[in-house]
Amino acid sequence: MGNLRGLSVFIFLTLVVFTTARPKSGPNQKCKSGPVDLVFLIDSSRSVRPHEFETMRKFLIDILNTLDIGLDTTRVGVVQYSSQVRSEFSLKTHSKLENMVKAIDEIVPLAQGTMTGLAIRYLMNEAFSPGQGDRPKVPNVAVIVTDGRPQDRVAEVAAEARERGIEIYAVGVARADMTSLRAMASPPFEDHVFLVERFDLIYQFGLQFQDKLCGIDLCLESEHGCEHLCESSPGSYTCHCLPGYRLNADGKTCSAIDLCAEGKHNCQQICISSPGSFTCDCNQGYHLNDDKKTCSPIDLCAEGKHGCEQVCVYSGPGIFTCDCNEGYRLNGDKKTCSPIDLCAEGKHDCEQVCVNMGPGIFTCDCNKGYRLNEDEKSCSAIDLCAEGKHDCEQICISAPGVFTCDCNKGFKLNRDKRTCTNMDMCNTVKHGCDYQCVNTPGSYHCICPEGQLLQDDGKTCGTCKSANIDLVLLIDGSKSVRPQNFELVKKFVNQVVDSLDVSAHGTRVGLVQYSSRVRTEFPLNMYHTAEDIKAAVMKVDYMEKGTMTGLALKHMLEYSFSEAEGARPASRNIPRIGLVFTDGRSQDDISEYAKKAKEAGITMYAVGVGKAVEDELREIASDPVEKHFYYTTDFSAINTIADNLKLNVCPAESLREVEVKDPCACENLVEFQQATMNRLDQFTQKHIL
Repeated sequence: MGNLRGLSVFIFLTLVVFTTARPKSGPNQKCKSGPVDLVFLIDSSRSVRPHEFETMRKFLIDILNTLDIGLDTTRVGVVQYSSQVRSEFSLKTHSKLENMVKAIDEIVPLAQGTMTGLAIRYLMNEAFSPGQGDRPKVPNVAVIVTDGRPQDRVAEVAAEARERGIEIYAVGVARADMTSLRAMASPPFEDHVFLVERFDLIYQFGLQFQDKLCGIDLCLESEHGCEHLCESSPGSYTCHCLPGYRLNADGKTCSAIDLCAEGKHNCQQICISSPGSFTCDCNQGYHLNDDKKTCSPIDLCAEGKHGCEQVCVYSGPGIFTCDCNEGYRLNGDKKTCSPIDLCAEGKHDCEQVCVNMGPGIFTCDCNKGYRLNEDEKSCSAIDLCAEGKHDCEQICISAPGVFTCDCNKGFKLNRDKRTCTNMDMCNTVKHGCDYQCVNTPGSYHCICPEGQLLQDDGKTCGTCKSANIDLVLLIDGSKSVRPQNFELVKKFVNQVVDSLDVSAHGTRVGLVQYSSRVRTEFPLNMYHTAEDIKAAVMKVDYMEKGTMTGLALKHMLEYSFSEAEGARPASRNIPRIGLVFTDGRSQDDISEYAKKAKEAGITMYAVGVGKAVEDELREIASDPVEKHFYYTTDFSAINTIADNLKLNVCPAESLREVEVKDPCACENLVEFQQATMNRLDQFTQKHIL
């Protein structure tokens, strides 16, 4: 410890000379110390001006002039850093001062950023390695000189370096940040952190310490900070503690030696500590034996030292509790006993009536209209309805020992409170049916004219536009799309939304954008009106990177169609539709998740523009492929795709349309329209009518 602290003071004083006026070199001014491996880490970022770097270059040479340079004494290495790290010479490169000075004069500044954390990691992993000349059991000391705030994190890597035994001095000039300097430096900070206002003042720092470099009594002539005792050595000092105390890790303060806390005692139960010594004691309920170390328990019940009315219970050394005989309980004084009335306290399992029979004893009974069951605890209502002891025409409602009459749905109870009269619900209530109301016994339902479907509200009628689907659109946001075309893509999405009946119970729409990564713009359960969805679409920001279509399909399958993001349960048989829009070849494999999506029951549409690959579009699209993929050569024509897509999603609405944008696909679209209408009729007959 003495040698290490001596080395620390030596480096501190050397650093002080580093910041003072240039001394005259000569053999008589070389301060002798034990061997040390010293590395200078100098900031050569662009903020260090050429004349400032020259000042720092001379600065390093002045330091070297004060050191005892040699392979067996002080080894020196120099590393400069900015946005990168470069070793100018390692600990083993030079053994003579003049060679080091020449190498320093030849340093060319990097003139880039300030990656101090990167430089400290190089210092730890490379500069202080055996391959670079680091010696075992020789102190490692680093001096970091910087003029600015680090552009990366330094606290963690500096802490790791200190844990490996590297003592770090942080010297800040001009724009340097004190918080960063303290994060890098070794404690205590007053010995390891230095900050001057500008480079031309760096030589003035520490003039008061110049005559203390060698041979002074630091205990007498410095603020050594030793809490108890200070012992001087040449160029250094060591702190010591009084008997019963030990030196803390800071090398200055002292802590009492707690033999109890360290387990260095032979007390059976309690150890009472004083610095360097201890005495024994016992826990409550025990007494200390004659050996002043062991303890014996105290049994107050056996010794009759209690005031229990009925029962004394030994609970441990020096502890007892009072208890009572069966049927009694302990009073608030914890000594006397009172009889227990289980009925009055509700501590019984009678369903209705509890009868107290004595201390801790009871029997059960029932209220009027009930009878006691065989378990002698629960009661059963006398059910006149079940026993046929009533004259109700339709429904008998029982209460214990009595009954009332009621009627089935669609009937009303007459004034005699016994008989019922039928009701015509369609003519007697405001049914709200959009087309026709149909009576059923005690109720009614609505129906729609041929070619229309009953909507989710059970009253109104509509066409395919009101069909319920869960639709997720995957749009390509890669850089090849370009911003102006991406705006056309968003308008395409809104054209699709315009063709749907969006609501919480009707069609739900979710939007996912992908490039090199995947981002959910909004899930299925976020917006419930077409206006809200279209407004959200126009606010989507263009991602502008790669084209990972396979990753987007995986995201859609695992997240977008999950119930957590608003997809309705598969048991409801609501169609799930995925629409992929892309303008180029995917940079990853689409086969696996295109196949899995279709196996999961998702109907997949593929829309391609420009350089989109037809084979990939066909692999994504559901069967029949010709009805589920679309292509156009440029973005200006995607409104045509939106119109044609409407024919496939809502064929009923296309009956009035004369123009088909793609004549070559007309036959396929008509075939798809007819198939879709047939499926809608089957779905209506099965699930609605």
